[in-house]
Amino acid sequence: MNRETLFNAALLLGLIAVPAWAVIADEPFTITLATRAVILALAAAGLNIALGIGGLVSLGHAVFFGIGGYAMGILAYHAQSYSSLMDWPLVIEGTKSMPVIWIVAMIVSALAALVIGVLSLRTTGAYFIMITLAFGQMFYYFAISWSAYGGEDGMSIYVRNDFPGLNTLVPIQFYGLCLVVLLLVLLLSARLRRAPFGLALDSAQAVGLDPMRLKLVAFVISGVITGLAGALYADLNRFVSPTMFSWQLSGELMVLVILGGVGRLFGPVAGAVAFVALEHFLGGLTEFWHIFLGLILLAVVMFARGGLTGLIAGRELRHD
Repeated sequence: MNRETLFNAALLLGLIAVPAWAVIADEPFTITLATRAVILALAAAGLNIALGIGGLVSLGHAVFFGIGGYAMGILAYHAQSYSSLMDWPLVIEGTKSMPVIWIVAMIVSALAALVIGVLSLRTTGAYFIMITLAFGQMFYYFAISWSAYGGEDGMSIYVRNDFPGLNTLVPIQFYGLCLVVLLLVLLLSARLRRAPFGLALDSAQAVGLDPMRLKLVAFVISGVITGLAGALYADLNRFVSPTMFSWQLSGELMVLVILGGVGRLFGPVAGAVAFVALEHFLGGLTEFWHIFLGLILLAVVMFARGGLTGLIAGRELRHD
């Protein structure tokens, strides 16, 4: 068993042990922090597929995060207000069912990723980065002007949505649901890396080809996962706002991946846990805690190219 596998196992054990301790100690806020870390890790895992497998530096992934959030918000809003999204030619009702909301969030995110990917992948390098950033800003300002769903003020959802067999208002149950979703996505990510798809993409890049179709598939899968994370994040907060589309959030997701280790299976998890921990502990000491985060990120980029995972487990990148 190599060091990276041991590190990944330790991370997973921590994700189980800390919330379990919080239940025993009656610390629901700790469970909420852990849930936030898991959902951000899920969003970063989505970006890591585009960045770590496809080599796509996207500064617009908040688009999919926001789409997932607004899919939840709009469907739940119409369910709690007993109104329809559409009355003609079809009657479309709102819903409080998480599985239905997730499916809608992933389908809409996939369509958006397909359109954005087709247009953005015609370019490379800095131009690709700027196009994805531009799409993010377009969605952000559209959400601000969308007065039907709160506009700049956002929209609150009074009660968390439902999942069969669970009481999602109980923090540990909602956390467990989010953790299972994250583990399933990490399993999918591992399989993608070892599948012919991942191998073909790596080979195409190595010989200097432009595997646009393969990159488009990676981009769409990435967008779908990030959209699912957005729906869960909105359910955690029971609130959606245009900030879910902001370029700052896209930057944060990029920070999570780089901090944890680009292309590392559990890199997004390590990055998200470190980010939430720093935000909580340093944020309690000073409102300028981002300065320390910036210094840590600078040190990682300069001296630990494999992120925290690479620093602890070694530089060799493994996909198992």
